[in-house]
Amino acid sequence: MTTAFQQATNYRWRICALLFFATTINYLDRQVLSLTWTDWIQPEFHWTNEDYGNVAGIFSLVYAISMLFAGRFIDWMDTKKGFLWAIFIWSIGACIHAFCGIATSGIVAGEWFVGFAGAREVISRVGDTALVASTSVTLFIAARVVLAVGEAGNFPAAIKATAEFFPKKDRGFATSIFNAGATIGALLAPLTIPFIAAAWGWEAAFIIIGALGFVWMGFWTVMYEKPHRHPRINQAELAYINQDYEANDSAEKAVPAVGPAESVPFTRLLRYRQTWAFAIGKFMTDGVWWFYLFWIPAYLHSVYGLSSTEAAPMIFVLYLITLLSIIGGWLPTFFVEKRGMNPYAGRMRAMLIFAFFPLLALLAQPLGSISVWFPVLIIGIAGAAHQAWSANIFSTIGDMFPKSAIASVTGIGGMAGGIGAFLINKGSGTLFDHATQTNMQFFGFEGVHAGYFIIFSVCAVTYLIGWAIMKALVPRMQLVDLDK
Repeated sequence: MTTAFQQATNYRWRICALLFFATTINYLDRQVLSLTWTDWIQPEFHWTNEDYGNVAGIFSLVYAISMLFAGRFIDWMDTKKGFLWAIFIWSIGACIHAFCGIATSGIVAGEWFVGFAGAREVISRVGDTALVASTSVTLFIAARVVLAVGEAGNFPAAIKATAEFFPKKDRGFATSIFNAGATIGALLAPLTIPFIAAAWGWEAAFIIIGALGFVWMGFWTVMYEKPHRHPRINQAELAYINQDYEANDSAEKAVPAVGPAESVPFTRLLRYRQTWAFAIGKFMTDGVWWFYLFWIPAYLHSVYGLSSTEAAPMIFVLYLITLLSIIGGWLPTFFVEKRGMNPYAGRMRAMLIFAFFPLLALLAQPLGSISVWFPVLIIGIAGAAHQAWSANIFSTIGDMFPKSAIASVTGIGGMAGGIGAFLINKGSGTLFDHATQTNMQFFGFEGVHAGYFIIFSVCAVTYLIGWAIMKALVPRMQLVDLDK
């Protein structure tokens, strides 16, 4: 049967579903700490805001550096094996957080074989709380480093898989779907993690959530294969996937290479304004999402006195709102198909629209005096705008770079975004402790309230600044030819 009379299969959407679940697990794993530290980890190990900021900041920095090499690793190892290695490493990293208490007990008190509950009892008897804090922070940072190294592979691998299985016009929508896994992960986290910790201890939350990655590995091993070799993809679907190629291109040109791809040197990629535009866009905005992810549970605790379980419904609603980000994948398609724009122009138009919504964060603290639900709703809208922005900024890579460079460019941008996240997480912890200790006043707010108002204000304006810089660097769509 020829392609012309053959009904296309839709297996590519199953791959998209796998990418969605991987991203969901990715965000569940990284959020366990933020939902357990105020009620369990902070009182057990005597952490300050700065301690938590250091742990979160180092995670962001290592994630940033790892993203740079993760992209090259995925390009070299190729998608299937590279993704397996990434999720294996980050799942191990997630699980070993649970043993930081036992290790702290062994280091500060010489008692190693005590179990989770025994470690908590031993630590409670240690008089030197500063030693407990510094030791535990170091151990959590070590576990966080392993988690960061593995998690850095998720987006380069997912973006590369999307480029393999979807034509350019559908990549924004497919990316918004799998990127929604970040929202779903953040949505499921407050409904599961605090209650697991309350029932079985904070250690169980790390182990149970971390084990999900090993389950995903089994599905990926069975279900993934290159489109041109996949037995579940027929010729009609393969033709749809490869529609961006010229009709006279050979099959070899229209499909990815069978073996590991040759890495494109970073020095060559950094010659292009397109690379810098993507990197700066990520640097300016990724830290905002990471701040919301890591600090909102602490915000609800510090400003409104809510425990993790009390805050769970609000965090759930917050991330439920961010599901509106699915519009981020549809809007550029509308501009392309209905307004005749090229993919890059359509995405940039959509990103400009999304860049205005985070300005609402300027009202989060002022309206919070009326009800805690106002900042919850506002941050939810800002989070949705970020995820819509994120889906489109990722897709600009596939619009202008060949498949062989996609993961590497994603890694460069991821590193830039991670550096931005390090700065905001490290800076937030230091600012919040300083604001509390000095009773700092700013625009009518005092103490930690003033600190959060300052950070919310920064988060509000970064998208418009980032968009303006991107537009100045790459004013119109221009394909990158790596052979020149």
